[in-house]
Amino acid sequence: MKLRPGQISQNYRLSHPAVPKRPLIKRLLGRPERYHHPSVGYYEHMPAWRVKTYLGDEIWNSYFKFTFERNPWDRQVSFYHFRSKDKNRSYDFEGFLSDKERAFVDNWGIYTINDQIAVDFLGKYENLEEDFAKAMAQIGLPSDFRLPTVNKSSKPKDDFAYREYYTDRTRQLIHDWHTSEIKHLGYTF
Repeated sequence: MKLRPGQISQNYRLSHPAVPKRPLIKRLLGRPERYHHPSVGYYEHMPAWRVKTYLGDEIWNSYFKFTFERNPWDRQVSFYHFRSKDKNRSYDFEGFLSDKERAFVDNWGIYTINDQIAVDFLGKYENLEEDFAKAMAQIGLPSDFRLPTVNKSSKPKDDFAYREYYTDRTRQLIHDWHTSEIKHLGYTF
């Protein structure tokens, strides 16, 4: 995995019976390990059910778990730019969304278990500082510090610029894909 200057790995190896083993052929051939793969142990965007499996019920239930969700329409535009910039693709936004397997971002599946929210606090990315302060207050920690800014776009931020990308059809498509988040967090287009 190639890291940007100043970036540290966010994936942690784990020796646990529930961690799947890498296929023998990949180990014998010395193929590199994918860092978003369960064989690593802990990894970015790891689903709650897997974390709970690794930790066990006693630790899982004793930890304060929190996460942040982003407006699904905005998130899909961000993911489109991420995928098209890194892969030198020439598809437009509607073409990108036409392949759900390529375009779908399943955050709901990360912080839920059996379609039920599995974290103690779910904040909105759009209210990151305010909601982070609320999460810290829930566990009695001071929140008088600012979160570091990471992976920031070089483009000026317009909170509603994502709307320009959508047609009525694609707007409804994202609504259908992300009904649970939209309903639970009250997101609107």
